[in-house]
Order: sequence, then structure tokens, then C-alpha cells
Amino acid sequence: MTRTVLVTGGSRGIGRAVAERFAADGARVVITGRRAELVEAAAKDLGATGVVCDATDPRAVEALAGRFDTLDVLVNAAGGLGRAQLDPAAGELESVLAQWRADLDGNLLSAVLTTTALKPVLAPGGTAVAVGSIGAERRGGSYGAAKAALAAWYAILSAELGPRGVTANVVSPGYVADTDFFQGAMTDAREQALIAETHTKRAGTPRDIAETVFFLASAGARHITGQTIHVNGGAFTTR
Repeated sequence: MTRTVLVTGGSRGIGRAVAERFAADGARVVITGRRAELVEAAAKDLGATGVVCDATDPRAVEALAGRFDTLDVLVNAAGGLGRAQLDPAAGELESVLAQWRADLDGNLLSAVLTTTALKPVLAPGGTAVAVGSIGAERRGGSYGAAKAALAAWYAILSAELGPRGVTANVVSPGYVADTDFFQGAMTDAREQALIAETHTKRAGTPRDIAETVFFLASAGARHITGQTIHVNGGAFTTR
């Protein structure tokens, strides 16, 4: 049976890799993103349906949910470092508030709104997965705090959806290369330090995360729920 899969933030990076993995399995894939040109190009490349949607906008999310009668897999991959719109005259506290709101909106509330809107159509045997971050446990600032809250909420979601046969998990990557997460701020020295922290001595790839998400949506993972799955090459330390 052909599965229907929705990947938010599916036009690039980890989200795109996830969408590509499900498309290769023959799923009917729908991807979303905020930039029309990126969504359209990625959808064409993947053979998917592209929908322009800001997952922090309740009306946009409601319109997105209205497209589905049933949904087998929901992957909340939208997010990233928040880009607060700051008034040059803003004081320190106003700046802190703006940054925290940007990270909470993009990484927590986007997933909460999307998942809440689509819960009614998640099919028995279905799966909800969110992309978290190693930053939830270390050096994450407001971004990490948002991802930590996401994991806490998914644990509650798992208890709610479990009786329907729907699983809910978070996949928490460490450093993943070949994305625009760092917005051009990654230095060679920083990258080498992050790689050195791993046991595998390599950066993660979007495909590493995509394969884990795909497994969590497989028949072999039906008793895995309410978990945060760390995919970081062993780089889970307190340093």
C-alpha cells in the first residue's frame, strides 16, 4: 500500500533527505517550506508535491491540514537557528526576548501547530517524527531549549497517540555537514573540533538522519515510541 508522507521543511537539508528517502520507497510525499522557489524546485526533483507553508502561521497550517484525508507519516523537520528581527534601538532584554521567541516559534511551536492540526488524520500504524538536536542537551542556548521542549512534548504526544497505534519519536542529530544550518558561520577549526568529538571521526550526513527517520516509520519499529534517538557518532559528552 502506498503511504502518504508529509515532511515540513522538506525543501533542503535534512528535510529534503528525509523526503527523498520516502520517495525512493514509493511513498506519496508532500513537502513544505516558506520559500516558493525552493519548494517548487525540490518537489520537481523529488517527484513530490510541494506546498508553501509557514509552519508558525496557524491559518497556513490549517490550510495544509485540509489537504489530507489520511496521513501515514508526519515528519517535522522545519526549524533551525532563529533569525530574530531586531529593532536597532532595542535594549538587551528586548533582544533576548526576540531571539528566544524566534527559536521557540521555529523549532517548537511549528511542530506543535502542524502535529495538532494533523493528529485527526494520522492513520493507525502511523508515525510522527520530529528532528531535534544535540543542542537540547548541551551548549544549545535558546535553540537548544526549544529542541528540549520539543522532546518533552513528543513524550506526551506518544502517550496520547499510542492507543491509536501511532508512534511519536524525536531524532536528535549531532553535527551534520552539507546543510545551511550554520548560515555560513562554520569555520574549519570549529568543524574539525566537532568531528573530533565523535567516535566515528566523521561528520553526520542528512542521509544518516533520513535513514533513522525511515526506520522509525517501518514495521520493525512499532514498539519504539516516546523516545529521543541520538544520531551523532558518539559525540554525546558533557564537554
